[in-house]
Amino acid sequence: MLIKIFLLLFIQSITNYIVVDISEQLLIVYNTKNSILKSYPISTSKYGIGNQANSNKTPLGKHIVANKIGYNAPLGTIFKARINTGEIATIYTDKTDKQEDLVTSRILWLRGVENGTNSGEGIDSFKRFIYIHGTNEEGLIGKPASHGCVRMNNKDVIELFSLIEKKTVVYIQE
Repeated sequence: MLIKIFLLLFIQSITNYIVVDISEQLLIVYNTKNSILKSYPISTSKYGIGNQANSNKTPLGKHIVANKIGYNAPLGTIFKARINTGEIATIYTDKTDKQEDLVTSRILWLRGVENGTNSGEGIDSFKRFIYIHGTNEEGLIGKPASHGCVRMNNKDVIELFSLIEKKTVVYIQE
């Protein structure tokens, strides 16, 4: 399966590409020569894997970065509906699990490109607002804890933001 993913991405990739490995809770950035450029611990959904709207589950399959939001925002900046609120989140590095799922620092908004898997009526990753983003709950990184998105440590998502371009391929796998 992994070889198939690499071949698929290699053929279609003209820039760095990303593999989100849910079972390992890792985000891996590959360069155009299929070498690992960086890897980061992440958190995917605490509700599991799925593509249905309102399920709060992380969708599988091939995506692209449709939009990058948060250029030059300070670390911990809180975004609501993709708008910079001007507020800075308290970052928890312990096991604190807050009710609200804050989106912080940067947003990489994903668009599913596989019709019937992550694109289309009732399952569309873009319309579900599936992002790679920072979190105020950094102590939960490394285990499923999100409400569907891919969460990262704030400094890591800022670094990732600078490494990739819009239209970068993101493959989310089990």
